[in-house]
Amino acid sequence: MGNPARGDTEVKVAVLMGGWSAEREVSLTSGRGIAAACRTLGHDVTEIDMDRNVAAALTAAAPDVVFNALHGTPGEDGSIQGLMDILGLKYTHSGVTTSAIAIDKELTKRILVPQGIRMPAGRMVASESLYAGDPLPRPYVLKPVNEGSSVGVAIVTDTSNYGNPIARDAAGPWAEFTELLAEPFIAGKELTVAVLGDEALAVTELQPTHGFYDYDSKYTDGLTVHVCPAELPAEITASCLKMALDAHRALGCRGASRSDFRWDPAQGEAGLYLLEVNTQPGMTPLSLVPEQARARGISYETLVQRLIDSAMEGT
Repeated sequence: MGNPARGDTEVKVAVLMGGWSAEREVSLTSGRGIAAACRTLGHDVTEIDMDRNVAAALTAAAPDVVFNALHGTPGEDGSIQGLMDILGLKYTHSGVTTSAIAIDKELTKRILVPQGIRMPAGRMVASESLYAGDPLPRPYVLKPVNEGSSVGVAIVTDTSNYGNPIARDAAGPWAEFTELLAEPFIAGKELTVAVLGDEALAVTELQPTHGFYDYDSKYTDGLTVHVCPAELPAEITASCLKMALDAHRALGCRGASRSDFRWDPAQGEAGLYLLEVNTQPGMTPLSLVPEQARARGISYETLVQRLIDSAMEGT
């Protein structure tokens, strides 16, 4: 690309956003930012707020490429990717198989742990069983197996107000999901690494001003301090970057991905665990991939153009 503020060739871009997942509003914010960047780049842009007639809307737009700005299901789980494959459309980010695996935290472990990538031990539990007793020693984490943005995550501790065992009338993901993934709670720091193309960009430490890095902390200005690059020992930074890139490659991710970690400094390198890989990372003003790109001297517009180029080239 010659001028990083503008694409070399005008292309027709359909920006697919919105939808009906729990992350709809974040997707709309991402999509609007992407659409504005595409117009700055000189592209012909159609914005599509996905509904059940999305196939007709995509066909009518007849884009050269679809910028997939959806978050959650069905935009992140392989469903929309399969539809676009059927329609013969090029699109940003990962394909059907990678998307279907990466959104499922248990399937992700089955792929990555045999590759030597450390992830927390855990198991699937029936929500109903939580009312009889704990599946793991406290503290532990309960999360839906296929939601993103920390939707439905609960940290169960000896002092949490859920009860012991968890009470039926306690608010939590057990009231919304029939099954949950239970994992040991890892004390320490919340870290994340973006991968763009075939390069891990940086490590960011996320410091919530209250509680943990939940949905509100991710997307509400002022609720989380981002330290980028994270102030870490050199070997931990190197391990984060390597694990994120290895996970990106092992899952077959395309375009951009973002890997989330927990690190317990008391355990050194043995305390670094990859939690999940996000194949549709956010592109809002508070999102981590654009922030890490900026730290590497890559503007938002250039980031958008690189993702479009990747989709057009099928890499």
